[in-house]
Amino acid sequence: MLKKDNFFKSYFTNLKTYKKNVKKTKIFFSSFLADLKNNQIPLLESYEKNYEFDFSTTMVKKFSKYKNIIVIGMGGSILGTKSIYTFLKKKIRKEVFFLDNLDSNLNLEVKKIKNLKNSCFVVVSKSGNTLETITNLSIIFSKNLFKNKLIFITETTDNSLTNLANKYNAEIIEHREFIGGRYSVLSEVGMFPAALMGLKIRSFKNLKKLIKNKNFISSLIQNVASIYTLNTQNIKNSVILNYDSSLNDLGYWYQQLVAESLGKKGKGVTPILSFAPRDHHSLLQLYLNGPKDKFFTFLNSSDKENKYKISENVTPLGMKFLKNKSLNFVKEAQCKAMKNIFKLKKIPFRSITFNKKNENELGEIFTFFVLETILLSRLMNVNPFDQPAVEEVKIETKKYLR
Repeated sequence: MLKKDNFFKSYFTNLKTYKKNVKKTKIFFSSFLADLKNNQIPLLESYEKNYEFDFSTTMVKKFSKYKNIIVIGMGGSILGTKSIYTFLKKKIRKEVFFLDNLDSNLNLEVKKIKNLKNSCFVVVSKSGNTLETITNLSIIFSKNLFKNKLIFITETTDNSLTNLANKYNAEIIEHREFIGGRYSVLSEVGMFPAALMGLKIRSFKNLKKLIKNKNFISSLIQNVASIYTLNTQNIKNSVILNYDSSLNDLGYWYQQLVAESLGKKGKGVTPILSFAPRDHHSLLQLYLNGPKDKFFTFLNSSDKENKYKISENVTPLGMKFLKNKSLNFVKEAQCKAMKNIFKLKKIPFRSITFNKKNENELGEIFTFFVLETILLSRLMNVNPFDQPAVEEVKIETKKYLR
């Protein structure tokens, strides 16, 4: 998945600056390893195989009997779970639905869920007081509907969700205080729903193994040094160019991780999601001939499935080259063409291709992006674990609601 040609380094006009930043990154990585060894980054405990979950196999079995899983949450409380579901959907035999925004059509969306009575509800909010989560829960709330089918993942403090849980005798799974929402995908927040989906939750977690893997660490250091170098050259827009729709939610998870962790003190990277090949027909002109303020990450899967093929009967005379080509073959040709043009125009990009589409591979990229973000925060001298500006908006919103 992470290959030597993933890096941006061939696009730097000043290799001396890049090499200097590689050395700087290595120093910060050594400091990071020391902090990790001394338990100075407690949230990364959840990325270890021996992390002890606040739920039992008995609880998983109890709720696994339901055909549908309905997850209610916002931002980091739900984006990781969504990316797990869409990435691994072919392995999952359940239907999972996500309520993650305020929408006037909420009741209509809920009515679309077949066999609502055969559903369990997983409600996630670190604080237990997330406005949108409480609003959505309240709108669809029915004591009879939720009876014995409701699980809250929240901090075990006096908050709205724990009060509701106590009132209706619902299950509570602790959201550890030291794990921020956008870093919580491999904690109870993402792993309890993943367990209900029938996935191998320990297979996502390989932090110790990965930080001993020379290939992984080399990729990490070179990517971090590259992004930091581009950032110092005022190339701060990170476009995720995605050629596989099953990776869309992974892109949204990455977007929050980067934006909320690094966007401080006038610094940061702006993550932009772009869906290909559709966006070839809307944004490509800008990407190729617009301002040189962007770097790109190609996301793709090596899917060999030939389910959909172009019929000879509907192939125009001038496009006979399409005969018997699969949909994936056409899409891959477009992706390769895009990379070649980017190389010719010296547009910085890296490429990440998933080969196996399993828990191990997804866990590796979760870990890679989290470590990449933490190292970038150290180079930029910002705190990657808070979000003070977001709190300002929450306070202001409550003034209008009182």
